Amino acid sequence: MAGHRQALTARQAGLAACHVCGKLQPCTAERHCVRCGSRLYQRKPFSVQRSWAFLVTALILYVPANLYPIMTTATLGEKDDNTIIGGIILLWSMKSYPVAVIVFVASIVIPLLKFLVISLLLLAIWKGHSGRLSQQTRLFRFIEYIGPWSMIDVFVVILLVALIRFGGIASVLPGPAAMAFAGMVIATMLSAISFDTRLLWDNE
Repeated sequence: MAGHRQALTARQAGLAACHVCGKLQPCTAERHCVRCGSRLYQRKPFSVQRSWAFLVTALILYVPANLYPIMTTATLGEKDDNTIIGGIILLWSMKSYPVAVIVFVASIVIPLLKFLVISLLLLAIWKGHSGRLSQQTRLFRFIEYIGPWSMIDVFVVILLVALIRFGGIASVLPGPAAMAFAGMVIATMLSAISFDTRLLWDNE
């Protein structure tokens, strides 16, 4: 249409939304939010580098989290080490199907899904892909929302350690994988927090 103008983005108009309070305002050098005083920037500084660093850290921690025992059970002096997969198999063999499925989804599916999605989005930014941006953004928001649920495995171990204390008869102790798994979940959450979805739209 004659006289039709393409709408400017906030970045093109020199505006930025505060990452703390959300107020939209002009963004200039050394500018701070007029509402809360936080530093203003149109894109998260070193977003891609930080997101990759946390993601690689999470991938490294994911290996010992699955190879080493996440908890050690002692019954009448006999100790039994359980990995995440071993615990899921044990729950399934005990016919605790719902619990086994929940632990499997929270401990295996969600972390792998987060690794895959964040990696694909980072590669999309690197290669300059701009297809299906709305779907990519919604997928990232979903991954960001369900991410903390991966901690359910650590919470289960903590509850068992606190509840099962019967002297020399039975006890539960956290294994070395518990710390690695908790670190992995935290690292993936930090990777998601560091990721700036607006970088996807910059490729459009």
